Amino acid sequence: MNAVSVQSEPFDVGAEIAAISAGRTGVGAVASFIGLVRELEGCASGQGQSAMTLEHYPGMTEAALEDIVGQARGRWQLQGVRVIHRFGRLTPGDAIVLVITAAAHRGEAFAACEFIMDYLKTRAPFWKKEEGRDGAHWVDAREEDDAAAARWD
Repeated sequence: MNAVSVQSEPFDVGAEIAAISAGRTGVGAVASFIGLVRELEGCASGQGQSAMTLEHYPGMTEAALEDIVGQARGRWQLQGVRVIHRFGRLTPGDAIVLVITAAAHRGEAFAACEFIMDYLKTRAPFWKKEEGRDGAHWVDAREEDDAAAARWD
């Protein structure tokens, strides 16, 4: 199983969690994060969000995600990592990202999962456009995401 997938298709969370620990009797903890597209009243347009479109550069995006996973493996003793990030047009309620980490102990699994997600939000080359009632608007990076990632430096 590849550690990283960038895809337009939905993913099966249960199957992915089962796969990361299958046959690994040393795994004592599996941590996961599932990011969903939410309806935003205060999206960039000031109107409710009806959809989000994510764009990326194939090849470059996968390499950046693999680098993030490699950094996590260098910091924690992980027995498995799985990252799936979707692209294309998504609507509120759609799953957009999945991060799963497996380790002998919960502390490492939780920390690595949070680290990967913080770095995905700030260092993965995706471009996000929100669609509202008054049109579409590109979304700028958020300061709070940068601050969350900076604590790992």
